[in-house]
Amino acid sequence: MTTIAEALKQATGQLAAYDNARLDAEVLLTHVLNKPRSHLYAWPEQVLDSASAAQFESLVTRRAGGEPVAHLTGQREFWSLTLDVTVDTLIPRPETELLVEQALALLPADRPLRVADLGTGSGAIAIALACERRHWQLYALDRSRACVSVARRNAVRLGVPDLRCVIGSWSAAFGAATLDAIVANPPYVDTGDPHLQQGDVRFEPLSALAAGADGLDDIRQLITDAVRVLVPGGYLFLEHAPAQTTEIRNLLYLNNFVGIGTACDLAGRERVTRARRVS
Repeated sequence: MTTIAEALKQATGQLAAYDNARLDAEVLLTHVLNKPRSHLYAWPEQVLDSASAAQFESLVTRRAGGEPVAHLTGQREFWSLTLDVTVDTLIPRPETELLVEQALALLPADRPLRVADLGTGSGAIAIALACERRHWQLYALDRSRACVSVARRNAVRLGVPDLRCVIGSWSAAFGAATLDAIVANPPYVDTGDPHLQQGDVRFEPLSALAAGADGLDDIRQLITDAVRVLVPGGYLFLEHAPAQTTEIRNLLYLNNFVGIGTACDLAGRERVTRARRVS
């Protein structure tokens, strides 16, 4: 018979190779027990039944083998929202919340804007914006039918059934000058980056991570397409790697964007660049 405290101690040791070993163990156990993390601290002497103990042991073993916690639980929190995720979707990262923050800070809150989240994956960005700006028309696009299905399911469950989830490649679904803003967390890792073969990203779709020899193939297309689909003065917000900032700002300048600026994430790394289509 194993108590909650004993199970967590054993699992933390088994996951010692990970920086967040204790947190990973707690998240997995709360998933098994269908309880909040506070339950683990309030009832450390609770004895796990055999089924729960076996399920927890199996999940910890899989995590020790490298599988992401989000895939094991089927969920990830983003913008205080609990999103369903699958092996078809990119796992939402905390730094991507900066993309949402920038859009909310710079786009007018009192107008019914048309905003598209391109490459939506689980729908994280579009749903977060929809929850904050109920009067905006939000579009969530992805070329993956599986991702669009996950995004649609998340939108309904989280109370934004009006989110328009569309299968499409980047801006192809939109006509000229039809959007007030585009937000995107596109693939931006170069295809030869050794990190693609390490850690959690090994289990995520490569198409959501890598984009050519310099990681900028999709960003180049997004910038070119934005010139066509944004209204004059419309905003483009892009997440990217810190080392790509200069090149992205140059691409925006060459495509006649103005008001170009870059925001840093909580670690002080340049993470989101925004610009406006020339009026």
